[in-house]
Amino acid sequence: MDSKNLMEIAGRFDVKGNITGAAPLGNGLINDTYRISADGGVDYVLQRINNAIFTDVELLQRNIGAVTAHLRKKLIASGDTDIDRKVLRFIPLKGSDKTWWTDGQTYWRLSVFIPGARTFETVNPEYSYYAGKAFGKFEADLADIPDSLGETIPDFHNMELRARQLSDAVKADAAGRLSIPEVKALVDEVVSFSHEMCKAERMYREGILPKRVCHCDTKVNNMMFDEDGNVLCVIDLDTVMPSFVFSDFGDFLRTAANFTAEDDPDVSKVGFNMEIFKAFAKGYMESARVFLTPVEKENLPYAACLFPYMQCVRFLADYLNGDTYYKIRYPEHNWDRSRNQWKLFQEARAHSGEMEGYINSL
Repeated sequence: MDSKNLMEIAGRFDVKGNITGAAPLGNGLINDTYRISADGGVDYVLQRINNAIFTDVELLQRNIGAVTAHLRKKLIASGDTDIDRKVLRFIPLKGSDKTWWTDGQTYWRLSVFIPGARTFETVNPEYSYYAGKAFGKFEADLADIPDSLGETIPDFHNMELRARQLSDAVKADAAGRLSIPEVKALVDEVVSFSHEMCKAERMYREGILPKRVCHCDTKVNNMMFDEDGNVLCVIDLDTVMPSFVFSDFGDFLRTAANFTAEDDPDVSKVGFNMEIFKAFAKGYMESARVFLTPVEKENLPYAACLFPYMQCVRFLADYLNGDTYYKIRYPEHNWDRSRNQWKLFQEARAHSGEMEGYINSL
């Protein structure tokens, strides 16, 4: 889309001053993002919301509005003097309180650009500690939010659903791949852990595990830092919704604590990095211990195992279905991903006792 059209869309929102330019910003995989320049002393971020993934844009923006308003109240109450750089601020349409606009096909929103802020892609113990502390604080600050949030992606981290999807894929065997002995062997092994790995949903139904407001996409690059390297705020709030704290804890470690990429076909390179685990867990517990229940705390090692298991199940189901969901670069891509995540699950599980001891020491 050319800059003239982007500037016209941005102009529908209640911006300060005149809009003077538009340029691509970042390299997000889900939404298209642009920096909007204006002469009113403030720049903006214009995003096209991917409504193929976030099908209920009204719910999405209502969630984000409730979360940012609650975080802003917390900052004001604490006497913070840098509030506009520590919480995202979305701009309503002119003459309206609605924070999104649609032409009937595409959906757009506008937020204030945070000056002097940057993100990092680095995954090491230092930044893993920062991530743990930031996402733990994010959950802690939202533990008392009065609003009832909806699921922007229903059943996003529901392990029981993922297990059923694998079961359906096995029954259909759409691509005829279960006739391959090594595929059948992995499927049988993965399925044998299904009951154990679905325990979060059972504990929730039994009333012993609560749902929290979680970020559900805990990556290092979803934090913004100031010029001195201090965390300003958590960003990319599209997946903020009710979930188990296991989502934020386990999902970060699934990618950050693997010694190699999730699709590396050489599974001998796969391993669970306990230094990353310890750094993230230390930061997370420093922030989140104020609200975690004993059940949540004692099951954090389970969370570290759950997410490679869940992703293995998803890759494996897609492989059996004939690669209909995940993009692949070669025919056996989902098979390599499945083997990789299965090895990571095994490696994480082997460290469960060490993880439990470390968390208890905190």
